[in-house]
Amino acid sequence: MTPHGSARTPLLLAVDISNTGIKFGLYPHDGDTLRARWRIATVREKTADEYAMLLSELMRHSGLRLEDIADTIISSVVPQLTPVFTDLATQYLGREPIVVSHTMDLGLRLLVDNPWETGADRMISALAAHRLYGGPAIVIQFGTATSFDCVSAEGDFLGGAIAPGLGISAEALARAGARLFQVELTPPPAAIGKNTAHTMQSGIVFGHVGLVEGLVARLRAELPGGGTSTRVVAHGGLADLVAGVTSCIDIVDAHLILRGLRLAYDRLRAQRET
Repeated sequence: MTPHGSARTPLLLAVDISNTGIKFGLYPHDGDTLRARWRIATVREKTADEYAMLLSELMRHSGLRLEDIADTIISSVVPQLTPVFTDLATQYLGREPIVVSHTMDLGLRLLVDNPWETGADRMISALAAHRLYGGPAIVIQFGTATSFDCVSAEGDFLGGAIAPGLGISAEALARAGARLFQVELTPPPAAIGKNTAHTMQSGIVFGHVGLVEGLVARLRAELPGGGTSTRVVAHGGLADLVAGVTSCIDIVDAHLILRGLRLAYDRLRAQRET
C-alpha cells in the first residue's frame, strides 16, 4: 500500500464485459504488468453507481483508490452495459473512456463481410494473440460460446466459427432430458461411462474436445500459410479444462483480452495525442 501523502502511480483500467462475467485489470499507465485483476458476475440491471461502488471496494481491498485511475479502455459485448460503464468512467473517474469498436485503427484489418458484427472481444483477443505469439494463429475463447478466430501471419482478422459453449450445452442437456441432471464440468475417468454422471461428462467434455479438435483441423487447413506453423491460443473460463484433455491447444493465456486492451490502448492513445 502506498503511504499517505506519497506519490501514487497513475493507473489504466481495462474492462472486459462479457455475457457472464466482467473482468477488471489495472495497469500502470505507462507499464504492461498487471497491477491487479478482478472478475465479477455480469448483471445487466446494475447501474453505474452500483458498479462504481463494487470497483471502489475491490480497489480499496488492494490499497488502491478510484482516484488512481487516469484512463479507461472498455471491450464490451453486452450493449446494455456499454453506456453504464461509460457513465461510470465519466462520473467517477473523471474522463470519458475509450470503448473499442470496429471503426478504430487497432492495427489489424477486419477481412470479413460485415466488420460491425465482429465482437470487441474477438478483435482484441486476435490483436493480442498476434502481437504476443505471432501468426498465423487460431484464437479459441471458452465462454458462453466457444469461438474460434483466425489471424493471418500479417495480423489480419479473417473470421472463424462460433459454437455453443460447454456450460450452456450441459445446461440444455440437463433441462431437456427428463432423467438427466446437471453434472460437474470435469473429464470422467474414461470415455466409456459406467453411470449417468460419467456418461454425461464423457459426452459433454470429450464431445466438446472432439468439436474443438475437428474445427481446429479444418480452420488450420484453410488458413493461408497454416499447417503446423499455426499457433492455437486459448482463453476464457474453461480453457484450462479443455487444454488438459487435448494436445491441439498450444498456449492458454488467462489474461489475453486484458493484455490486448493494454496493447490497444497504447496505439489508440498515441493516435489521440497526435
